[in-house]
Amino acid sequence: MCILFIAVNKNPHYPLVIAANRDEFFARPTAQSGFWPDSPEVLAGKDLEAGGSWMGVTTHGRIAALTNIRDPKRMVANRKSRGKLVLDYLKQAEHAATPKGYLQWLEQCREAFNGYNLLFGQYRPGSGVQLNVYNNHTNSHTTLDTGIYGLSNADINSPWPKTSRGVQALSANLDNIQPEDERLFSILKDAQQANDADLPETGIPREWEKQLSSIFIRGEDYGTRSSTLLLMDNKGHLHWSERTFNNQGEATKTISFSSHFER
Repeated sequence: MCILFIAVNKNPHYPLVIAANRDEFFARPTAQSGFWPDSPEVLAGKDLEAGGSWMGVTTHGRIAALTNIRDPKRMVANRKSRGKLVLDYLKQAEHAATPKGYLQWLEQCREAFNGYNLLFGQYRPGSGVQLNVYNNHTNSHTTLDTGIYGLSNADINSPWPKTSRGVQALSANLDNIQPEDERLFSILKDAQQANDADLPETGIPREWEKQLSSIFIRGEDYGTRSSTLLLMDNKGHLHWSERTFNNQGEATKTISFSSHFER
């Protein structure tokens, strides 16, 4: 289902910092992050079952990331894969050529997908960060101005314990950060679950709600599959690090990429 922590213009060297976890069934086939052979400007992981992605960036500074909305009553079988939305924006599909045009298309097609939040936008050195979050359940969008944000499986303004916890931790660790910063990975490895009284009520069993209430989810069949750090600096470089995990919560691999923005 995924969780994102986003810092916009809160570090003098890195105007954009994103720390994200991908939560998914361990049986779902996945390719680790890399530049895609058919779209060499795209850096993203790949869902080998549906062909899309949950988070990615391009060498032109485009960013897109997805979180599912947890609302089982509104789930409909056989809807389109939400991972397609990330790729459409990264690959600049015709309807995603501009943020405004993409937002209009998302509003028109919102019933074709199960619930999601989509972060999308661009960073250009000298022009700044322009990011939006669209929620198809509420048919609303939020512009991310200077600040620190947490986005999980409800509206971006929903104060779930794990999003509040992660925002506080990111705020406390933004000084002197570096690519592949272990402090940022530690935020994403936080397995503390929420108190029972603070659990959200999303329509799933209480014990499942409890298991999903931590930033890092550990489970035999379902849990955090990978943690990703994306830092974009003010000199025109993007830095990407991904750490993958098995169903015991053990790190199995860490890979990193660095690229200069293309004009």
